[in-house]
Amino acid sequence: MEADTVQEGGKRILLLYFSFSSQTKNLLHAMAEGMQRYLVTVRWERIEPVEPLHFPIGSVSQTVRMMLLTFLRRRIPIRELSDKCFQDYDLIILAGPTWSYNPSGPILSLFDRDGVRLFKGKKVLPLISCRGYWRMHWWGLKTLLRRCGARVANLIVFTHPNPEPWRTIGVFLKLAGRVPERHSWISRYYHKYGHTRDQLAEARRFGEMIALALEQGEDIGKLDFRTREAMP
Repeated sequence: MEADTVQEGGKRILLLYFSFSSQTKNLLHAMAEGMQRYLVTVRWERIEPVEPLHFPIGSVSQTVRMMLLTFLRRRIPIRELSDKCFQDYDLIILAGPTWSYNPSGPILSLFDRDGVRLFKGKKVLPLISCRGYWRMHWWGLKTLLRRCGARVANLIVFTHPNPEPWRTIGVFLKLAGRVPERHSWISRYYHKYGHTRDQLAEARRFGEMIALALEQGEDIGKLDFRTREAMP
């Protein structure tokens, strides 16, 4: 369990997230490190499925089945959130992976059960970790947040830095329990599953930007969260 960082008088941030393969969690840990030097209180809450999910999934057939169900926006029941999630925050960072172009099943369950209570009137900054196809996810997530009465502050997206089609092939094989980065026929194009050290450093920089903006009363919406691979 991640430890909350509490500073008296500081702006309050809730890191609310679901992480299947630890990629989202790693980005948030880096972001929280960047926030440490500023006067902010950071609280953590992991969204936990009732039935634990296992990464990797383990077989090609199971992976195909899960991809189909997630494309159809299947909900995955989640455990109750702690009371601290429903306190007042200056910013909620809602983080999670893209599953078949959509928010993940646990995130969808979160909206069904707690969305209005959590997000109504709150400033929310979504963070998306994905293979590469995040725009449909973003459209759906933004729609859900606005229906709950949230104020969507901005958007942060980190994609897996491998070229297509090798990125899609590699992620599929990884989910199915293979190790594509060790296979000679694909490793020339698919070097690593997930996010790189450079991306974690960038997440740390974004954390600094967010904490500084809150400390100085600046608009989060005006911050530039374009990652380097997204820049022209």
